[in-house]
Amino acid sequence: MSGNHGRNVEEPNIGRVIAFLFLVNFSGLFIIVPLRKMMIIRHRLTFPSGTATAHLINSFHTPHGAKQARLQVVTLFKSLGATVLWPIFQWFFAGGKNCGFQIFPTFGMAAYRRGFYFDFSTTNVGIGMICPPMITASVLAGSIVSWGILWPYIETKAGRWFPENLDANDLGGIMGYRVFVGVSMILADGLFTILSALVRTACAMRKRRRGASTVTAAVPPFHCLSATERTMQSFDDRRRAQVFLRDSFPTWVAVASYAALAALSVVAVPLLYP
Repeated sequence: MSGNHGRNVEEPNIGRVIAFLFLVNFSGLFIIVPLRKMMIIRHRLTFPSGTATAHLINSFHTPHGAKQARLQVVTLFKSLGATVLWPIFQWFFAGGKNCGFQIFPTFGMAAYRRGFYFDFSTTNVGIGMICPPMITASVLAGSIVSWGILWPYIETKAGRWFPENLDANDLGGIMGYRVFVGVSMILADGLFTILSALVRTACAMRKRRRGASTVTAAVPPFHCLSATERTMQSFDDRRRAQVFLRDSFPTWVAVASYAALAALSVVAVPLLYP
């Protein structure tokens, strides 16, 4: 197929990569500026990098924090040593491309030919420890459905749904089904998430407006001036919010910059990778 032709492959060079990253990465910076006041100040969501830096600095200036930091550093180096030594150990037992601990037929050779084997990867173990059980369960269920049911069924349709005797990586064969089915699932999941978030936000705003109108009609006049029922922020909280919002540019500048950069990316990216 034309999609697999060599002329469709572009060699990355430093200038092209820098230009592409400049066009793509700054869009996230501009789009987050209008949202940070609402997300961090109003909803009090944790600012990841700032919070992590503050905890790190604080840990080195308290006795308990220094002891805890020492234990964490020791654990970090132990994990680093294990991740380095384990691939070296695997290398001694590697007998070729499809032999060794990296491709271990745990469930038998028939399952191995379908893609079910154990690779003893420490990376996958770490990802499983970080991700919640719902994510790991969904990945496991998806792998069983796709590699155990869907792809074997599509392979039986060779010659009718796609030409036979094609390369395993040819998009005109089974690989095309794998790629585009996965892409369609990602797009559908993203669209569903966006639409559900919009619906929930609209319902919450509508409910809040109804509640505000009901409360306004029920309370006596000048109720908002009652000092005993107002939740006042402390001086430290107000000072933190002031410092956080001090070095910022207006919202309209961020929106205009995002629109301009998006338009420039639409024009420039096809020129960088024709």
